[in-house]
Amino acid sequence: MNNLANRPVVLDIDRSVGPLPDRLVLPLEHWQESIRFGCSLPTMRRFRAMLDELLPAEYGTVFMGSGDFHHLSWPLIARLQPGTPMQVVVLDNHPDNMRFPFGVHCGSWVRRVAMLPTVSHVHVLGITSADIGGGHAWENYLTPLLRGKLTYWNMGVDTRWARRLGLAHAFRGFDTPEAMVDAFVESQRTQTAPSYLSIDKDAFAPEVAHTNWDQGRLLTNHALAMIDSLRNGMVGSDINGEVSHYRYQSWWKRRLSAMDEQPEIDPAQLAGWQAQQHALNLQLLSAIAAAAG
Repeated sequence: MNNLANRPVVLDIDRSVGPLPDRLVLPLEHWQESIRFGCSLPTMRRFRAMLDELLPAEYGTVFMGSGDFHHLSWPLIARLQPGTPMQVVVLDNHPDNMRFPFGVHCGSWVRRVAMLPTVSHVHVLGITSADIGGGHAWENYLTPLLRGKLTYWNMGVDTRWARRLGLAHAFRGFDTPEAMVDAFVESQRTQTAPSYLSIDKDAFAPEVAHTNWDQGRLLTNHALAMIDSLRNGMVGSDINGEVSHYRYQSWWKRRLSAMDEQPEIDPAQLAGWQAQQHALNLQLLSAIAAAAG
């Protein structure tokens, strides 16, 4: 693979991504109020048009900053050239398949990606959030689960409600990260479709990467093993989950963000967390380049 295809791109919306080798930085801070956490569909269409104009023909992993921007994976995946169907592999502590009536947001984008004709399947791995538990079952979009387009790979979550609705095939439950990783790696041995990889670092344990969302249990070696298993071609990748804070101007975004109970960022710890995040970014970049090469 040539250098252009490996060149990382930073969607610099919240100034949270550290320096990366040979990076292309797109200064997009003026989008932060309108796009962060969630946006209307017309706003997303304008953002997609901007990406089509600014992104080069070939590029590597896209860094988008905070996990508040994970819904930007949708236009990044949708803009890929049609061809052989791809699987989308998402590392995330949350399903990102939750109901959102106001357009699309960082917790609802997976449904949009599962609807794309170029996507054969979406795997969300590393979920420990109660978002897929019985108390929040009604909030999950059920169509991609029912149609066999989406699988939740989770640890320690009671998902018995799914069996009652005939959704057992869409839920893979495990006691440990090691068991989940082993099962996913084994499943990839017969996988023939290329992959798009999306990593939200809230899937990792806090000792690996501190984020401003509730976090999962993955360690670095777990992620590296899953990336290494994607050996049938990598058509694209993105990474988010940087630590950043923003005070919304609009009251409704302040309200929605408060409802999600994001933990406060400790200013005294911020520099150390960012250094930890940066070191992990470099490891992930190297592993993705090896898998894509």
